[in-house]
Amino acid sequence: MTVLRPAVILDRDGVLNVDHGYVGDESRLEWVPGAALAVRQLNDLGLLVIVATNQSGVGRGLFDMAAVDRLHAAMRDHLTRATGAWVDAFYVCPYLPDAAVAKYAHPNHPDRKPNPGMVLRAIEDWSIDPSRALVIGDNARDLQAGAAAGVAGALFPGGDLHAFIAGLTLPK
Repeated sequence: MTVLRPAVILDRDGVLNVDHGYVGDESRLEWVPGAALAVRQLNDLGLLVIVATNQSGVGRGLFDMAAVDRLHAAMRDHLTRATGAWVDAFYVCPYLPDAAVAKYAHPNHPDRKPNPGMVLRAIEDWSIDPSRALVIGDNARDLQAGAAAGVAGALFPGGDLHAFIAGLTLPK
């Protein structure tokens, strides 16, 4: 029998980092206040920390998936150096209906939020218990993706992510 685990699934742009629009490299990365401490708190509570992010900049041809991977590696490095925190996994959706890069053109890709594909894959890949998980996003589509996968959501209004998380009832 598989033991199901608790998790927090975070959107990236607007939750972990400031959404400057199409953040595809480290030079444009600006952390949301309290982000590293928030991730560390989630780690300390024994929660999986998953990031699920639409990255239409890839489909628009503004940067490629290798750039996204480099950015995520830099984010992981920063979290480790800043607070000893870590993200267990990043899920990325580069697809959109009007993509300039043909291989990323899809009318309604199951991973593109508000569709639940990335959340469902994380649940499967990491043996996450949806009833003991929480999606934190800055947009209704983030919470819609979670709800479609049976996961509760919390809308981050901006500000300090650590302070926001301190006010939530987190999964156990």
